[in-house]
Amino acid sequence: MNPYIAGVLLGLVLIASVLISGRGLGASGAVKSCVVSVVSTVAPEHTNESLYYEQHVNNAPNPLKSWLVFEVLGVIIGGFLSGMLSNRLTLRIDKGPRISSNTRLIFAFAGGILFSFGAQFGRGCTSGAALSGMGVLSTGGFITMLAIFGSGYLFAYFFRKLWI
Repeated sequence: MNPYIAGVLLGLVLIASVLISGRGLGASGAVKSCVVSVVSTVAPEHTNESLYYEQHVNNAPNPLKSWLVFEVLGVIIGGFLSGMLSNRLTLRIDKGPRISSNTRLIFAFAGGILFSFGAQFGRGCTSGAALSGMGVLSTGGFITMLAIFGSGYLFAYFFRKLWI
């Protein structure tokens, strides 16, 4: 899709999200809901003893009924359908010619883990903290977006061999 049209559509979805639900977009809340559900199922004693989990489980609806979980499922299904309809749905590992598939997967997994910790420490992912924050003209949203892109440009130099 044309990136300018996609940007406008994303902005409209963000505005609709704020108007309809009173909240912006974000994926880290859905991951948190899934983790809370798994932990409360696997280790209910730990869940009841933990202040963090307790606030999400006791006297609250099932965390998997959060609209953020359905948002992320919609993104996954939509991405799959988009790839299928445009004949871009393949099972391959994108990598540079000087790196193995295993190394690429290790770096991708490590990056995902680091990003997850960053989202937890930053109290939101890029969608929630930066995009939704900028959508309501929050100073923190603009600072978050600058930090994300700034660190991306900084670290791209060191990790460029994964791609070229």
